[in-house]
Amino acid sequence: MDLKTFIFVGRSGCGKGTQVDLLEEVLKQQTPEIPIVHLETGELFREFIKGGNYTHELSNKIYKSGGLQPEFLTIHLWADFFMKNMNEKVHMTIDGTPRRLNEAEVLDTALNFYNRKDVNVILLNVSRKWSEERMLARKRVDDNKRDINLRLDWFDADVVPAIEFFKNNSSYIFHDIDGERTIEEIHTDIVKRVGL
Repeated sequence: MDLKTFIFVGRSGCGKGTQVDLLEEVLKQQTPEIPIVHLETGELFREFIKGGNYTHELSNKIYKSGGLQPEFLTIHLWADFFMKNMNEKVHMTIDGTPRRLNEAEVLDTALNFYNRKDVNVILLNVSRKWSEERMLARKRVDDNKRDINLRLDWFDADVVPAIEFFKNNSSYIFHDIDGERTIEEIHTDIVKRVGL
């Protein structure tokens, strides 16, 4: 099997993490000998803000306010992750990146550097209303109406142009997946579309 690369994008609450986990299980069953490098930017930031210096403190304030982290810091975290974890024979899954057009362009250079071919970009497409209802229903401490609307606003303003970058770039295989279905239906659709 060729080495696979998947980028999952979508509004908050659309189930990216769940679908990444399910897809990774398929990869592990089909090619148990090939490890998977899983980049989850949110997890990198949750670890990063535990630090005690000035940069960590400023990042933590942004995290607590539900804001969008600065590009230099986001790119630094995932670039460092790649340098520590990439090798010539791994599958790759990416969740939570990119969140801005500039970040998409830099990620494109990283994927080219690592010679990743036939990259699948999977948009879990859900409406703003569906996303808001889903986040309110999960009742997380940080999921209040104001913070949810902030996240949905920056998705529309910042993430959509990054998605368009991949959608309009012939180097990527773009999949627009209806995310307002059951977990199983979405997973089956993804596996079929990416040819696993």
